[in-house]
Amino acid sequence: MTASTTSPFKSDSTASNMCGFTLMNNQIGAVMADVLDRQDNVTVQNLPSMIRVDGVGKFEVVYAEMDEEAGEEEGWFDAAEFEENMSTHYGRMVHLDDRTIMFANPEDAAEYIDFDLKPIG
Repeated sequence: MTASTTSPFKSDSTASNMCGFTLMNNQIGAVMADVLDRQDNVTVQNLPSMIRVDGVGKFEVVYAEMDEEAGEEEGWFDAAEFEENMSTHYGRMVHLDDRTIMFANPEDAAEYIDFDLKPIG
C-alpha cells in the first residue's frame, strides 16, 4: 500500500484577491515598475525577459506619475503606451482617461464594467 500525497497542482477555486500583469523588460517597463513598486499592496518581480507586477485587491496605474518618472511631458503616457508595454494581465482591467485600474474581484469593478450585482429572479 502506498501513501497518497497532496499534489501541488491540484485545482483550487478559491478567490486569490490578486490582480496584475507582465511588462516588457525595457525602459518603459522599468519606469512603470519603479512607480508601481512604491504602492504598499503591489509586488514587482524583475525577471530576465519580463517584469511581473502583482497587486492585492485593487491598484492603479496613474499616467501622470509615469510621465513624471520618465521625465516626459504631461500626456505622454496613456492607455495605448500601457498596452504596448504590457504582455498579459489577470483580474479586471479598466482604462480611464488618466489611469488604468486593476481589480482582483469583478464585483469591485462593477460600476466601470456594467457588471450587474442584482440577483435574477
